[in-house]
Amino acid sequence: MKLKHLFLISLACLTLHAAQAASKRTQLTLQPAFWWAGMQSPQVQILLRGTAIGTSSVEIRGEGVAMDSVVRPANTNYLLLYVNVAAARPQTLYIRLQQGKRTTEVPFELKQRVPRRIETFSAADVLYLLMPDRFANGDPTNDVVNGLRECTSHPTQPDARQGGDLAGVTAHLDYLADLGVTALWMTPLLENDMPSHSYHGYAITDYYRIDPRYGTNEDYCAMVQAAHARGIKVVMDMVFNHCGSLNPLFADRPADDWFNYDSRYVQTSYKISAVSDPHGSAADMRLAQDGWFVEAMPDWNQRNPHVMRYLIQNSIWWIEYAGLDGIRQDTYPYADLEAMAEWCREVDREYPGFNIVGETWLNNNVGVSYWQKDSRLAAPRNSMLPTVMDFPLMNLLTGSAVTEESNDWDRGLARIYDYVSQDIVYADPMHLLTFLANHDTPRFAQNEAQAADFNRYRQALTLLLTLRGIPQLYTGDEIGLVGNKDHGDGALRTHFPGGFPGDAANAFTSAGRTESQNQWFDFTRKLLQWRRGNEAIASGSLRHFAVQNGVYVYARQAAGRTVTVLMNGTSKPVEVGLSHYAEVLPAASAREVLSGQQLALGDTLSLSPRGICILDFQ
Repeated sequence: MKLKHLFLISLACLTLHAAQAASKRTQLTLQPAFWWAGMQSPQVQILLRGTAIGTSSVEIRGEGVAMDSVVRPANTNYLLLYVNVAAARPQTLYIRLQQGKRTTEVPFELKQRVPRRIETFSAADVLYLLMPDRFANGDPTNDVVNGLRECTSHPTQPDARQGGDLAGVTAHLDYLADLGVTALWMTPLLENDMPSHSYHGYAITDYYRIDPRYGTNEDYCAMVQAAHARGIKVVMDMVFNHCGSLNPLFADRPADDWFNYDSRYVQTSYKISAVSDPHGSAADMRLAQDGWFVEAMPDWNQRNPHVMRYLIQNSIWWIEYAGLDGIRQDTYPYADLEAMAEWCREVDREYPGFNIVGETWLNNNVGVSYWQKDSRLAAPRNSMLPTVMDFPLMNLLTGSAVTEESNDWDRGLARIYDYVSQDIVYADPMHLLTFLANHDTPRFAQNEAQAADFNRYRQALTLLLTLRGIPQLYTGDEIGLVGNKDHGDGALRTHFPGGFPGDAANAFTSAGRTESQNQWFDFTRKLLQWRRGNEAIASGSLRHFAVQNGVYVYARQAAGRTVTVLMNGTSKPVEVGLSHYAEVLPAASAREVLSGQQLALGDTLSLSPRGICILDFQ
């Protein structure tokens, strides 16, 4: 399973007693700090935390607002207010708290919404995944932030923070735009105030605050705007299954039922197939879904309506506040299916058509398909999750599919044909996130030998960018960065060359890349720039043919445009007879994308060993 969840032993040994002692006295805080008038949901949950605040009497003043309910959790340091703002205009509300003779008035702003058209991500896009700490350091002054528990930065130590930040991302948006990227997914940026391994972002300690080692909330909004100005959408990585153990909502939690197993650490089995298994036991299902990834990551209880309201509201707050274009949700099947389905519904109600991709790490298409919206295999249950992650295709593209000598049945490219021919199990194959690697898997080039095998990359990337689904690149794919899990996740997540002071080379520039890196980069850029705005690839149908003589042929077709791909999965030249493929060859000539030449089509077409021909009929 994902080694990102394995913390140092010292971190796992943090005791609940110590965490509670550190949070014994609390200052008054509100989450969210503000909201908006005119949202689809008529009600806003306001979570107040402060010493003995739960013993206060409370009322709210404002025009067109009403208190629907006041919830007083077992921990008197909390109050939950459910305020109806359906008839409210933009204004500042006042929450009046009375404790004995002490009266406190807390302002709460309802802001004016800024109208905007959401351009959510789709199969027309290519996502680029990066880890902010490992991409580029644009502001060395925030490498160490006093007051946070992990207050060191070591760019050469794999498991330490290395100093990448939002300023570094913003400074290299032109690089991404030139490459042809149209959407940006960054691993979580929210505060991870944990003693170690805080760089990966999946142990959130404040759901409303960008980690100050990356920048501020305002810096994040500015980065989103700068990305939008370059035609790049922004997808936020969210984590609803668990948080960090030093999040005040766990360390000084409202009640034990806010976390699974009444806030006691019980290790998940990771056997999440138990949820979709028609023969599965309730015990296995509960252990898989309700168990914790590690002791330092308490598992939220999404069946608690107050917890789920907090999480749903947080996601909508970030969409509205930052102008997001999509969400990637971590470890989706490990959270409660019905609760997460309601989250998907509420996001769609507020932002119709808004795309969410959930991490669905199962290694077979049946398992993955269960978690997609409207899956026939899950009925009558429905996750409502629009997009799922195609891990089985990743396993093929990085494994034997592009290295074996293809035959007509079960080797090499025949494996791709066989897998894609089973797409009937998916409710919507175009809403599969496809990829060669991500931050939790070995890189596409696991060693120097694979980095030297350019044909392997050419074929895998062509398949990724021209088959069905929403393709995603991982930082460094485009230059053949090498990495595997032999030395742990930190070493796997090496930083991008040129993003950090003292780097020997700068791979953000052609002059700073090696000849091999430029070969990978130029090929990637050619395909990405050609793909951009290509309707046949973005929304066209897919028709493919059984592999013959080691050659896989398929086409993407939309009104007025056909793109036909012929790929030789063998190490010898092949002469392809074209009559069998007439239905996807609509004209006597086409532009061949990789060479840029107009190609006249006769009775046959020659493919070199491991050769690729991409015919674009317009």
